[in-house]
Amino acid sequence: MDDRALIESLRAGDPCAPRLLVERFQGVVYGLCYRMMGHRHDAEDVAQETFVRALRGLAGFDETRPLRPWLLGIAANRCRTALVHRKRRPGLTESPEDRVDQRAGLTDPEDLAGELERALEKIRPEYRVVFALFHEQHLAYEEIAESVGRPIGTVKTWLHRARAELAEHLSRRGVRC
Repeated sequence: MDDRALIESLRAGDPCAPRLLVERFQGVVYGLCYRMMGHRHDAEDVAQETFVRALRGLAGFDETRPLRPWLLGIAANRCRTALVHRKRRPGLTESPEDRVDQRAGLTDPEDLAGELERALEKIRPEYRVVFALFHEQHLAYEEIAESVGRPIGTVKTWLHRARAELAEHLSRRGVRC
């Protein structure tokens, strides 16, 4: 079943259609949510909320548009909202992971992945979402622009800034690739 047929089934009230929507897109939605939130439970909550919002907003969806960028846009918005609420929670403190890593050089891919995760958590959420959509979800600039509701030029700028900030964070921690 292609996206248009799935949308028609959802709008027609097919009881199996919501499950098909979730099964088709849960991986990409959860992946983006996990990248943005940094915690499995938070990502699961936001991914679930994304599908609930999508199902509620389906009546206003333009079926000539691709479904995946629309869903990822909802997910990105829900993540940004959740991150704002997370910052407002009392008692949350940053971990002391900003100190320089004194090892001679990271050669273990697990270490490099962990360093990249830490660096990604430090950049602005809008940069992080554009980075994830481009490098992990392999969306085109046009699809990313549609997902985040910004012009293509802004998407390219944010992606460039994300890469620059990641490189800065990694070099500050002594990571040499």
